[in-house]
Amino acid sequence: MSNKVDYHLHTYYSDGSMSPTEIVKRAKDLEYTEIAITDHDGIDGVKEAQIAGKALEISVISGIELATEYESEEFDEKIDMHILGYRIDIKNKELNTELEKIKEKRKKRNDKLLKVLKDMGYELSMEDLQLEEEQEYIGKPVIARALVRRGYIKSAKEAFEPGQFLEASQAKAVKKEKISSEYAIQLIKTAGGTAVLAHPMKIKKIGERGTAEFYNNLDALLRILKKAGLKGIECFHPAHKEEESLHLVELAEKYHLHITEGSDYHGPDFE
Repeated sequence: MSNKVDYHLHTYYSDGSMSPTEIVKRAKDLEYTEIAITDHDGIDGVKEAQIAGKALEISVISGIELATEYESEEFDEKIDMHILGYRIDIKNKELNTELEKIKEKRKKRNDKLLKVLKDMGYELSMEDLQLEEEQEYIGKPVIARALVRRGYIKSAKEAFEPGQFLEASQAKAVKKEKISSEYAIQLIKTAGGTAVLAHPMKIKKIGERGTAEFYNNLDALLRILKKAGLKGIECFHPAHKEEESLHLVELAEKYHLHITEGSDYHGPDFE
């Protein structure tokens, strides 16, 4: 029997809507043999998922997705990238210390973002955002669900329509300070993990997606990140077209990087 894997899953410990146990049960029902919990900037859901994995006889590896930015003279602007980390030691001191700092930066960002939404006529309280008692992470999908519950929109996807709500210019102007891509890779490496570039086709500011300019700049980024310790590329992702995935596979082979696949599943709200 061939292995069926999903190395990109989110729980309600970040911006997913399901518990770690529910995510593992879903994976078992879908006949996956191995999955990774990759919550944004946090690892709180890993232990619960691994306990559920043992009970349900499905392999659950520790993971994380770090929001990063790359700055260089080669590019006019900072490039936002997400770096996935796999098989990390969730007790690693340096990693946990940095995650606490990231948590504080996100809280400051959210306070500003809630004020912007209030000024737009969409008031939300922190209670609106607290979906689960254990949940500390509040990302934009969490805010989108809160907008639904308050009746401002009918579906979470509406919050991300161009020019609307979280995609309005004043909301997009609220930025969270991010760690550097190189430091994220080093953090993952220090925690004994493997660093992988998440959904490369979603990277902005390196040219129009799919053009020669885009792929040339992506090639340059991969060369730099490989030197920093990057070990893989998420070639297969729901946001990637088939021809894009094949191009990414070629780049992975060029730089001798692992090829990974993930659904980036956040729960039924975003299906």
